[in-house]
Amino acid sequence: MSHQATFLGDFHQAACLARTAVVGTKGVATATLTAQFHTMEARAHAGRGDAAACDMSMSAAETAFSRRNPDDDPAWISYLDEAELSAEFGHCLRDLGRAAGARTWAGRSVQAASDGTFARSDFFAAMVLADAHLDHGDPEPACTVALQALAIGDQLKSARCAAYVTDFRGRLARVGRASVARRFVEQAAAHRLWQPAIT
Repeated sequence: MSHQATFLGDFHQAACLARTAVVGTKGVATATLTAQFHTMEARAHAGRGDAAACDMSMSAAETAFSRRNPDDDPAWISYLDEAELSAEFGHCLRDLGRAAGARTWAGRSVQAASDGTFARSDFFAAMVLADAHLDHGDPEPACTVALQALAIGDQLKSARCAAYVTDFRGRLARVGRASVARRFVEQAAAHRLWQPAIT
């Protein structure tokens, strides 16, 4: 619910829901679940631009994650591995305008996600990395990673996926008519999520 509230832009509600999960499950939830709750709180704080609160929540998530034992976890949280945690931190840092940090964390996620088990997560991490490259002033790697994400996205149907592509499109517009942007648009046209009707 917190994650959905963040996607909808209701960051206060998202932070409250995540904080409730942290407090309400203290001493009961596994370390992985606690890390997830802190991560969702961090995402909410990042969305509303509260860097200090976001940093605290990310630190708490890292601490909890370091204590995880996947054998203790319910099956549905198995997706929260190092790649997923790195992707969430990449989201946070991108939203706070910390492009260098976002590139580091999202890059770790993209490198770690190799087997395609979690295609949606792989797509989101790659799009965040592409955004971070653009925000850092590096359109060439941004376009390379975005094309990889669009290829993953060909198998996905989701309003969130379309929203990530729309965000990237807006960032790419700042590059203007540079050759790298023109080449990207030509190549991206082959992918379903890049089509205007989808976004």
